[in-house]
Amino acid sequence: MTDRELKTLKDNLWHAADVLRSGAHLAANKYGQPILGLIFLRYADILFKQHKDEIDAEYTKRLGTRMEKTSKEIAVEKCGFFLPECAYYDFINDAPDTAEKADLVKKAMEAIERENPKMEGVLPKEVYAQLVPEEEPELLSNIVRIFKDIPENCTVDIFGEIYEYFLGNFALAEGKDGGTFYTPATVVRYMVEVLDPQPGDKKFLDPACGSGGMFVQAARYMHTHNASEAEQMKFRCYGVEKEPDTVKLAKMNLLLNNVRGDITEANSFYSDPYNAFGAFDYVMANPPFNVDEVSFDRVSGDARFNTYGVPRNSTKSAKKTSDKKETVPNANYLWLGYFATALNENGKAALVMANSASDAGKSEYEIRKKMIEEGIISQMVTLPSNMFSSVTLPATLWFFDKHKPQTDKKDEILFIDARNVFTQVDRAHRKFSDEQIKNLGIITRLYHGDTAAFDALLAEYREALAAAPETAEGKETKTKAYWQAQIDWLTDRFPDGVYRDVIGLCKAAKLDGEDGIIDQDYSLNAGRYVGVVIEDDGMTEAEFKETMLGLNAEYESLNEEAKKLETQISLNLRGLFKNE
Repeated sequence: MTDRELKTLKDNLWHAADVLRSGAHLAANKYGQPILGLIFLRYADILFKQHKDEIDAEYTKRLGTRMEKTSKEIAVEKCGFFLPECAYYDFINDAPDTAEKADLVKKAMEAIERENPKMEGVLPKEVYAQLVPEEEPELLSNIVRIFKDIPENCTVDIFGEIYEYFLGNFALAEGKDGGTFYTPATVVRYMVEVLDPQPGDKKFLDPACGSGGMFVQAARYMHTHNASEAEQMKFRCYGVEKEPDTVKLAKMNLLLNNVRGDITEANSFYSDPYNAFGAFDYVMANPPFNVDEVSFDRVSGDARFNTYGVPRNSTKSAKKTSDKKETVPNANYLWLGYFATALNENGKAALVMANSASDAGKSEYEIRKKMIEEGIISQMVTLPSNMFSSVTLPATLWFFDKHKPQTDKKDEILFIDARNVFTQVDRAHRKFSDEQIKNLGIITRLYHGDTAAFDALLAEYREALAAAPETAEGKETKTKAYWQAQIDWLTDRFPDGVYRDVIGLCKAAKLDGEDGIIDQDYSLNAGRYVGVVIEDDGMTEAEFKETMLGLNAEYESLNEEAKKLETQISLNLRGLFKNE
């Protein structure tokens, strides 16, 4: 299936499901559960069918021998699970279009969980009864038929993309409630591009995992970079999520993308299900910003948080309720401390954080200073606005590298200002294109001396340029002008194919020196270091001087007019009330 065919399929599936939403007796933020459950059911059916002949042949071969195994045992070995006949998609699709369809789906989900204990409690079941309203009893049948359109030869990767696509669209459609469990895929892909996770016997933590997108994109990155299946089998993901429904979404997401790991329902501030301190090779997360209700007493003795310091109020509250438990004024730096301490001696982390954390003062300042001086912060990236469906606050990406203090880069940090690098989705939302992810990612590669990656990317773009058409009707087809623009973006900024500071884009800032990090009072705001590009307006010095004097004269004239109006208004008011 080509990229264009996959996009058309995803768009058609979403449009059909969304049209039917109006008939469902479900709140918008609950509609996603049954839909994602049906995507999973279709995935399980297709994957099981793809292995069915192999399963049957193996069963027949072993039948009556000392090596005899049940079909279920063989199925688990071949495709990871066993699908009972009552859960076959055709069995459900071909049933009458009545209210009994909801019961059939429920029984199918129960049977899958019963036959596969690792899925227990994951699949939606009761909610399907609400998709057969009296006035439109065929609604569920229509939705089931939509996903029958997914081709029988679909791969795990395609199903994973469909699931992620629906998660993203639900987040957009549902606003804040939907967005709480979804980080835009292009932001995560860029984080993974910078993190560059390596396959093998590695452990990956997300202590605020939402629907598990960080794990999926990391696994997908390794797959596209030629990691063997055996290597990916060793890669284990560990997630913590406090919302029960979102835990189920994450577990389905991992199963759909063939990612090994565990998701635990817990509050990461008060629970440590994986003994995280110093245990992980990679940590990635988009934690909730600016949480202010975390109990100070419950986190102050925890090494995950107190190693770099626990934020607290500088003065006690003046309120009379003196017996009120003290809370952490802002949990942003609790998260930062947690990510740093969860890493092993060579571990790396990437996380999304509110921009305000980059310059936070008081106790947060001391924590940030300690991290900077220790040398574990490797990179800071300011994101464009409107990248998230549920958060309007501007955000920054923080990157940690526990090995960095042992290198010659200990006393510097790479700053990237990506605020002007984006693709507009609609009036209110933006994303990174595939090429923007690669272009921003190559800055990090060059910074670490990987000139071969830069040459390979240029070669990739030049090959695409040669094959591209001069013009195209649709936006999906990339023309020669598009590919030339990508080449120009790279060569204009890095003409020699090596890293250099680029005003308005990137800066490797030292700890010491004029305008260094210490000089900037340990700020991690990229704008303080990267600077701003001043565009050449083409004016001579004399023309510029004349223009500025003219603007100043206009300002003085307007100022005089404002004073006259102010006097007139005062006179009018006095005249209006002088006889009272």
